[in-house]
Amino acid sequence: MMETTALSRTELLQVAEAVAREKSIEREEVLDAMEQAIGKAGRAKYGHEHDIRAEIDRRTGEIHLRRFREVVEEIENEFTQMTIEEVDARESGLGVGDFLIEDLPPIDLGRIAAQTAKQVIVQKVREAERQRQYEEFKDRAGEIVNGIVKRNEFGNVTVDLGRGEGLMRRDESLPREALRTGDRVRSYIFDVREELRGPQIFLSRTHPQFMAMLFAQEVPEIYDSIIEIKSVARDPGSRAKIAVISHDSSIDPVGACVGMRGSRVQAVVSELQGEKIDIIPWSPDTATFVVNALAPAEVTKVVIDEDQGRIEVVVPDDQLSLAIGRRGQNVRLASQLSGWEIDILTEDEESRRRQEEMRSRSELFIEALDVDDVIAHLLVAEGFTTLEQVAFVPIAELAEIEGFDEDVAEELRARGRGFLEEQDRRFEEERRELGVSDDLAAIEGVSPSMLVLFGRNNIKTLDDLGDLASDELIEMFADNAPQPEVADKIIMAARAHWFEGEDQDEDQGETGPDEPSDEEESGDEPGEAAEAAAPEAHQEAAEAEKLGSTEV
Repeated sequence: MMETTALSRTELLQVAEAVAREKSIEREEVLDAMEQAIGKAGRAKYGHEHDIRAEIDRRTGEIHLRRFREVVEEIENEFTQMTIEEVDARESGLGVGDFLIEDLPPIDLGRIAAQTAKQVIVQKVREAERQRQYEEFKDRAGEIVNGIVKRNEFGNVTVDLGRGEGLMRRDESLPREALRTGDRVRSYIFDVREELRGPQIFLSRTHPQFMAMLFAQEVPEIYDSIIEIKSVARDPGSRAKIAVISHDSSIDPVGACVGMRGSRVQAVVSELQGEKIDIIPWSPDTATFVVNALAPAEVTKVVIDEDQGRIEVVVPDDQLSLAIGRRGQNVRLASQLSGWEIDILTEDEESRRRQEEMRSRSELFIEALDVDDVIAHLLVAEGFTTLEQVAFVPIAELAEIEGFDEDVAEELRARGRGFLEEQDRRFEEERRELGVSDDLAAIEGVSPSMLVLFGRNNIKTLDDLGDLASDELIEMFADNAPQPEVADKIIMAARAHWFEGEDQDEDQGETGPDEPSDEEESGDEPGEAAEAAAPEAHQEAAEAEKLGSTEV
């Protein structure tokens, strides 16, 4: 058995000082925890229903145990409240809302009470320590820190950072890097979060920015912002690519990062356990940058498709394996570095594909325009890929082709439009035979060929189309799929009638329920309106497709 006075008053303050110093928290927080613990022990002795509080004198260390009762007009809890009449009989000067404070004698801390008090103190100190750790590290995300491995549990490494602990998960550690307890390790703080079990500091050695920060430490020009790291792509532990640009024309960004005899880059390579690093000059020109990113492979041709976000790269036959890299590593890193999807073809494959495209397009023009193969080849050579482009291109542009004049251009346009109108008429007949509703035909952006494809896939009403997701619609069209934003717009137009009931009252207020719509007044069928709008849709599609890719 031990009384609260068993510890000398100065020893109590010394203990608080020692705990605060060891846990790197405020002395006041430790004393608050002690007060709560002693108060809890007091309630265990005198009854938990009482409001008993402990106070430690910050100067002398003396402990005061007191019982608090609030002065009220009407008692709801007889243990913590008393009426104004009772107060007047015992003490004057207190009013409603004040507290009557009574000193209690020192208590004996038995084994159970002492253990309970210890648990409260430990818990409060731990909470204060966690809060201090979060406040200290919450703004340090993006920094490199040094620490000592505290434990390694199945690849998940706990790192002692001095004033906190960080967690490096197995997928954030370098492959084949064995970290043992006591090893010093440098890592990157990529996230700090408050969780139920306390603040968590997440560390990484595989994060792309870890490499960028290492270069910033090794290369003064990067630290001084003379050289900027534009992007980083890593296959951790194996290979990486880093794109840099110099804001000073007199400084070579690649040479500065490599250093004298490779000293700077070698320091980063050593830290990353031998990870090979390609340092690449960044360029605002996409084609040039992609060519640089695919180094050491040579590139002969680059074709950019901005709509699809893809780049087609042509390399000599003997450079294909080098461009792709082991298990596709080189092209994958180049794609990550540039942000573009990269397709690699050999010159032979590209030549065969070009010939096949020219043959199929020539046959299309020969059949649809009723022309000979010479005219068809001329159209293909000038970049025409669809009938819509021929049918709706300005006459002056067609007349500029060698051997053509305005009469020939006008005749080609007329034949192209005639073929497309006949094709749309056949699509319209098939659409009606398949039972596709006129409501679908009235949706903006839906062409007659799309309606036929809907019917073949048993999509015949607005509800059928509205039930689809945009990726399902795109998958249905395969190579001729609309852009995601266009697919979303079509589906939302099909779903519009689902929400008409919500605004029915407002609509009736603006136009009476018996008023005919514009469509009823004109007497046109929705299908006829779609047919009338078809040439404009074809022209827009032709212009979009012609501008869809740029060859560099």
